[in-house]
Amino acid sequence: MQVDNNHLHLKNIYKSFGNITALNDVSMSTKSGKIHCILGDNGAGKSSLVNIISGVFQPDQGEYQLNNEPIKLKSPRQAIDLGISTVYQNLAIIPIMNIYRNFFLGNEPLKNIFFKTIDRDYAIETTINELEKFDISIKDPERPAGELSGGERQILAISRALYFGAKILILDEPTSALGVKESNKVVEQILMLKAQNINVILVSHNIDQAFELGDEFFILKNSKMVGSFKKSETSANKLRTILEN
Repeated sequence: MQVDNNHLHLKNIYKSFGNITALNDVSMSTKSGKIHCILGDNGAGKSSLVNIISGVFQPDQGEYQLNNEPIKLKSPRQAIDLGISTVYQNLAIIPIMNIYRNFFLGNEPLKNIFFKTIDRDYAIETTINELEKFDISIKDPERPAGELSGGERQILAISRALYFGAKILILDEPTSALGVKESNKVVEQILMLKAQNINVILVSHNIDQAFELGDEFFILKNSKMVGSFKKSETSANKLRTILEN
């Protein structure tokens, strides 16, 4: 199955862990070329929702549709194969590994399949070229990824996801650990994703930043979806009031 329009629909999703209800009758829809923001306090159900979208968890009840076709994701690998990728808060970047190896992490290009020899030149050239698309200039891709700034590491993870076919990209608190300058750089790149017709799902605690970026907003409280709003229908203050009350 190919991801064509990159539309994602969740209908009446329930998820529990023992006696704890993580998601209670949650529905949402997202589509290409839009930034969809999931807002909520800790424990609201944001992580459980992201983990269901990305194939880490399976819902107890409800339907997951991709381009209007029901699917059952059994693993994150299956989600990635369908073009659904997640950049988590911890980025899945290995600081002591060099930059180009981090870019290909587990998908290294081989020049000798029998001996499993990595095509180093191709990997380095590809890493440089892909990061340049995000205005990141890497002069030495053999240095450890830990030497990159926080924003550069975030963009490395985003660039890697797109290179390997992401059409629906989930960003989990992408600027939470960044300073103002780095945060602004990542915000610029997220807007670039929208221009590239990527279906962006942004999980955030930062209501003002989410409102600046988002086209549609989904509010989770106590495992329930208590509101969904298009940008024209709401304001940052209204979203904040709903979350706080």
